[in-house]
Amino acid sequence: MQLFPKLPLADWIDQIVDVLTENLGPLFDLITEGIESFVDLFVLALTSIPALVLIAIFTGLAWWASRLSIAVFTAVGMLLIHNLGYWDGTIETLALVLTSVLISIIIGVPIGIWMSQSDRSRDIFTPILDFMQTMPAFVYLIPAILFFGIGVVPGIIASVIFAMPPTIRLTNLGIRQVPEDLIEAANAFGSTTKQKLFKVQLPLATPTIMAGINQSIMLALSMVVIASLVGAPGLGADVYRAVTQIKVGIGFESGLVIVILAIILDRISQNIGMTKQK
Repeated sequence: MQLFPKLPLADWIDQIVDVLTENLGPLFDLITEGIESFVDLFVLALTSIPALVLIAIFTGLAWWASRLSIAVFTAVGMLLIHNLGYWDGTIETLALVLTSVLISIIIGVPIGIWMSQSDRSRDIFTPILDFMQTMPAFVYLIPAILFFGIGVVPGIIASVIFAMPPTIRLTNLGIRQVPEDLIEAANAFGSTTKQKLFKVQLPLATPTIMAGINQSIMLALSMVVIASLVGAPGLGADVYRAVTQIKVGIGFESGLVIVILAIILDRISQNIGMTKQK
């Protein structure tokens, strides 16, 4: 027995979505075209490079950012991906993940900076970030499909919502953890707020910010299978196909490829911030 009348929350949300769909349809179409064009350009740029050359580039990047053992793992892992026949799917997944992370950085870092400069904005954004991180990722796909249709765009939008909070949180945390004596020294030299931010706080907060970006990359990569449910291409589609057709071998292969790609992206992004700090 209910103590109070049930609130029609679901009906209210459906009405809000209907209003947004009717009134902002052209804007959603524009966003869809822009993201699709960017992803297609990303895929075209990566596929225009021969596979062995791209593997050499990633190996060199891993060596520069980390150490020789990671570079060797990158080379062996990507050669295995190519040998198993998942190279095209890996490129599509990489384009999807990097697009999601790039959008997360463009939106998340400025919000994190804003939160670090204002306690009020921090108090406003913190519960929003809690909501974004705890809401099941499948729920984001429902309005994304209504707004952006079937395909890669709703998968990217859902990935951005799910993956952006760590970038925002750790940008705010990294700037707030800059030692006070350095801030006081910058003030003593007459630095403006902009100078303190770009010459003191952001350089010192770079490792923490990169840790947030690293977590966003991992979360975006974890969304590739979920995004495949709405028509997003890549390795997630292979996993989904293996599940629906009960093909254990193909599922294991595609899952292994995702794991290799995740380790490579994790090690490279994890060490870039430390390299820049040094």
